[in-house]
Amino acid sequence: MLKLAKHLKPFMGLIILAIMLLFVQAMADLSLPDYMARIVNNGIQQGGIVNAVPEAVRQSKMDKLTIFMNEQDKKEVLEQYKLIDRSSSDYNQYVKTYPTLAKEPIYVSNKIDKTKFEQLNSVMGKSFLAVTGIEKMQTEAKDGFIYIMGNKVPANTDLYELFANLPENKRTEISNQMNEQFIALGDKMVIQAAASSIKSEYNALGIDTNQMQNKYILKMGIYMLMIALVSAVAIVLVGFLSSKTAAGLAKNLRQLVFSKVENFSKTELDKFSTATLITRTTNDITQIQTLVVMMIRMVIYAPILGVGGVFKALKHSPSMSWIIAVAVIALLILIVGIFSVAMPKFKLIQKLIDKLNLVTRENLSGMMVIRAFNTQNFEEKRFDEANKDLIKTNLFVNRVMVLMHPIMMLIMNGIVLLIVWVGANQIANSSMQVGDMMAFMQYAMQIIMAFLMMSFMFIMIPRAAVSAVRIVEVLETEPEIKDPEQPKEFKENLKNTVEFKDVSFRYQGAEEDMIKKVSFTALPGQTTAFIGSTGSGKTTLVNLIPRFYDVTSGQILVDGVDIREVSQHDLREKIGYVPQKSSLFSGTIESNLKYAKEAATDNELLKAAEIAQATEFIKEKPEGIKTEISQGGANVSGGQKQRLSIARALVKKPGIYIFDDSFSALDFKTDAALRRALREITSYSTILLVAQRVSSIIAADQIIVLNDGEIVCKGTHKELMENCPTYQEIALSQLSKEELA
Repeated sequence: MLKLAKHLKPFMGLIILAIMLLFVQAMADLSLPDYMARIVNNGIQQGGIVNAVPEAVRQSKMDKLTIFMNEQDKKEVLEQYKLIDRSSSDYNQYVKTYPTLAKEPIYVSNKIDKTKFEQLNSVMGKSFLAVTGIEKMQTEAKDGFIYIMGNKVPANTDLYELFANLPENKRTEISNQMNEQFIALGDKMVIQAAASSIKSEYNALGIDTNQMQNKYILKMGIYMLMIALVSAVAIVLVGFLSSKTAAGLAKNLRQLVFSKVENFSKTELDKFSTATLITRTTNDITQIQTLVVMMIRMVIYAPILGVGGVFKALKHSPSMSWIIAVAVIALLILIVGIFSVAMPKFKLIQKLIDKLNLVTRENLSGMMVIRAFNTQNFEEKRFDEANKDLIKTNLFVNRVMVLMHPIMMLIMNGIVLLIVWVGANQIANSSMQVGDMMAFMQYAMQIIMAFLMMSFMFIMIPRAAVSAVRIVEVLETEPEIKDPEQPKEFKENLKNTVEFKDVSFRYQGAEEDMIKKVSFTALPGQTTAFIGSTGSGKTTLVNLIPRFYDVTSGQILVDGVDIREVSQHDLREKIGYVPQKSSLFSGTIESNLKYAKEAATDNELLKAAEIAQATEFIKEKPEGIKTEISQGGANVSGGQKQRLSIARALVKKPGIYIFDDSFSALDFKTDAALRRALREITSYSTILLVAQRVSSIIAADQIIVLNDGEIVCKGTHKELMENCPTYQEIALSQLSKEELA
């Protein structure tokens, strides 16, 4: 995986932008439970009253509140308020907001400094609770008496005057006893407890508290909506950026793999099967593409959400932090267990896909052979076995994934029940607010979801890691055949002479040479033919000329230059190659012929087709040269395919022609006509011809007879018939003495 990371370099700008947006999304998602808690705590439970420092207080109420403050607190509180009465210059302005001002003076708050606000919040909240407690004692008086500090006082006694007239030390003692009870509640609970008293004061001032509550809830709701919209926009943009990054990476990797494979010699192509190269270029790269999308969207986002959720949850209720620890431990056990079980299976899946592709490709390409031998049932069983192996492995992995989801939901629901049970007890003990419990629950869900996202990644990463290794194997495979660092160039006015000097060749891993000490010279204007029994090395020999393989020892010279000292492009530019197995590409007859020379004119195409004896069947087609050719040339016969392959090489007009048993599918008449036409137009070219039929090479200027990779005879047909028993045996097995004469 790390070896492919360098290919992400062109997309670093997109990735950094996506990470920034993920932080925005995570911060937005983490802030929503906070606003929900505010709506529940402040909006619903506290009636829209956010703090215990009211914006206005009646003078009579303020006198009661200050009784329960020490001199320092009383001084600081009164400094933050100004007294408004009928004599005040801004009386008319305030009486509209606070109608009670017409009956009695009120205190209106100034802009309170933030540093003092927290202190005043606590002081005012406790004072409101003290006043509320006094009022409650008066309403709950029994038998006309109130019991205070163990003393029996008449219910009609002015308790505020009584407290005000107490000695300073006695009043401080009572205040401290009250404060100890309030401190146990905590500042948030003090504000919540004081909210009803503050709401009553606002009602007494003539303020519409219902409107205040609705306004607060609406305000918080708008904030939540805006945050949700920001999160939604971030999600869309991250999705776009991650998809663009992943698609761009996949495009580049496919291009790199394809380019690499194009530069492979036959040695590397023999090492990697066609089926596995197709799988690596498609399925494996798709796995990487999917992983990159998910990594950008989840791997980066999940830790931010999880860590942020933990901090936010602890902020709302540190006492329930152990619940988060229980959830995290349970999730880690689940993920590690699934990871250890599923990992080996993901490594197996890609190999099984290769096997299935191989069986499918063999069946499709060999369909006619399968039908000819009536082996459809055998092939169906073979395919069914490969298919079942893949299905079983996929089903196992899917079952593990399916099992994970209900277990994850069970953990999630168990955590919710635990939070509700513990939170309900704390709410009953006045140590937690309902909104905080709900927010804690939401953060717990976000933490679990973060682990759920990471668990998906742990399942995807092993499979993608296997794919990455397979892709890297292709990219890091160095072609055996390379261009020299400082390639030579062929001289102008070339003669196209091909010379073998003591050439030997051995396949990789073989114990002995396939070609042994071969030496000959093929001259321009002449045909050099190769014949021999099956497996004698004819095709291997001519494949050494365009450097499909490199010689093990010896030299191959073209116009006196070792072919390993020039670039492969320059070498192959001189060669017109017609392979043993004719290969056409999907398109038209015209596009296939122009494959050799894109700028070829219609006259050149028709001339080449005429020489290759392909004109007759082309004219029979309704669309002529524009006739569609299906993949692999499946809609033309073997002979037609060979003639089109020959015509394609002729369009190129190279200096060297290599025909590797390219006339085998032609009848004798067409073969003879084609060879006559070739001799007329290739008088300045060197022709190397591999053949099985003696009739195809009887007129060759030089015939090389191979046996077990060695030259046993060399000469013209006449010379070989006189001096070469091996050639005589081959010739007499095909033609009569009269035909050979």
